[in-house]
Amino acid sequence: MFEKIKQIWQIKDLKKSFLFVLGMLVIFRIAAHIPIPGINIENLKELFSRNEMLGMLNILSGGAMANFSLVAMGVAPYITASIIIQLLTMIIPRLEELSKEGATGHQKINQYSRLLTVPLAILQSYAMIMIFRQSGQEIVGSLSKFELFNVVMVMTAGTIFLMWLGELITEKKIGNGVSLLIFAGIVEKIPTSVQQTIATFSNDQIFNLLILIVLSLITIAGVVVITEGQRNIPVTYARRIRGNRMYGGTDTYLPLKVNQAGMIPIIFAISIVLFPGLIGQLMSRSGSVFINKLGQIFMTFTQNQLIYGLLYFILVVAFTYFYTSIIFHPTQIADNLQKQGGFIPGLRPGQPTADHLSAISTRIMLVGALFLGLIAVLPIITQNIFKFSTFAVGGAAILIVVSVVLETVKQIQAQISMHEYEGI
Repeated sequence: MFEKIKQIWQIKDLKKSFLFVLGMLVIFRIAAHIPIPGINIENLKELFSRNEMLGMLNILSGGAMANFSLVAMGVAPYITASIIIQLLTMIIPRLEELSKEGATGHQKINQYSRLLTVPLAILQSYAMIMIFRQSGQEIVGSLSKFELFNVVMVMTAGTIFLMWLGELITEKKIGNGVSLLIFAGIVEKIPTSVQQTIATFSNDQIFNLLILIVLSLITIAGVVVITEGQRNIPVTYARRIRGNRMYGGTDTYLPLKVNQAGMIPIIFAISIVLFPGLIGQLMSRSGSVFINKLGQIFMTFTQNQLIYGLLYFILVVAFTYFYTSIIFHPTQIADNLQKQGGFIPGLRPGQPTADHLSAISTRIMLVGALFLGLIAVLPIITQNIFKFSTFAVGGAAILIVVSVVLETVKQIQAQISMHEYEGI
C-alpha cells in the first residue's frame, strides 16, 4: 500500500489529479457546513436521528442535509434522475437505441439525466421544507412566498453545483465523482460518532463494544467479498480465417457479479417501507379525528421494529431481483456472443445460451439479495442488541464506503499501469 502511495506522488499527472480531487472534496465539505438562515439545527438533527428514511437521504446527500446547508439536497436528485432515465431506457425504444451508440449515446443520456435533475431538485427541496414544517419540531420558521422561493432555488443550485463538482472529479479518473462526494460525507461523521461513543461509554458496555467492533470488521470483509464476487462463465471464440490470417480461437470468460444491483434495491425499499410512516406523520396533525387516528395507525406500523425490519428485508430481496432483471439481459448477451463468433462450451448459441445465463444469474442473485437484505437491517439489529445509537454498524454506509474505495483503488492502479507501459 505504501509503495502505491509513493508511486502516486512520483507520477506528476496522477499527483495533480489526486490533489485536485482532494481540493474538490474540501470545497464540498465547506459548503456542507454553511447552513441556510432561519433553520433550527438542533431540532433538525433530533428529527434525523429518529427517522430512518431521512437518515438514508442524509447519506445520499453526503451528510449535508442534516445541517440544512447550501447543498442540503446533495446529489440525491441527480441519483434519482439517473435511475429514472436508466429505467426509461428499458421502456422507450429511442433511449434504448442511444444506449447502444457508444460514447455519443451515453453522453446524450447523461445530458437527459442532468436536465431531469433540475425539476426533481426543485420538487424534492420544496417537499423537504414542507415535511420539516409539518414535523412539529419547529425546524423551519415562517417563510414568505418570496423567502420560500429563494430557499428552494438555493437548494436546487446547490445540487447542480455538486453535480458539476462530481463530474469534474470523474474526469480526473480517480473514482466516480458522485460516489466520492457521498463517501466524504460518510467518512466525515466517523470522528464525531467515535467521540460521542467515548463520551457516553461506561465500563459495563465494554463487552458489547468489543463485539460491535468485531461485527463491523466481519461486515466490511463480507462487503468486500460480495462486491468483488463473480461467477466466471467460460466462453470460446471460434477460429476465423481472413485472407492469410487466422482470428479467434481464444478461450475467455464472461463475469457475472454476485451483486449486480448495488445500492439501488436498498434505496427503493426504504422509500416504500417508510412511506406509510411519513404519511402518518402528516395525517396525525390533521384537524379531522378520523384522519388523525388513521395517521397514528400508520406511524405505529413503522415504529414496530419487528414488522418494519421483516418488511424492509423482504422488499430489499424483491427489488434486487427486480432491478437485476432490468439491467441484465441474457438474450442480448447471447445474441452478441453469437454475432462475435463466441459460444459457451457444451451449449448451442442463441436461446439455450440465454437460458443458461439466466439460470446462473438467478442462483447467484439469491446470495447477493440475501446479503443486501441483511446489510439493510443490520443497523436495526445492532442498535436493539448493543444499545449503541451513536456507533451502530450502518450496513448501507459500509457498503458505499467499501465499494467507493475498491473502485477508486482500481482506477488509480489502472493509471499507474498505464504510466508504466508508457515508460516501456
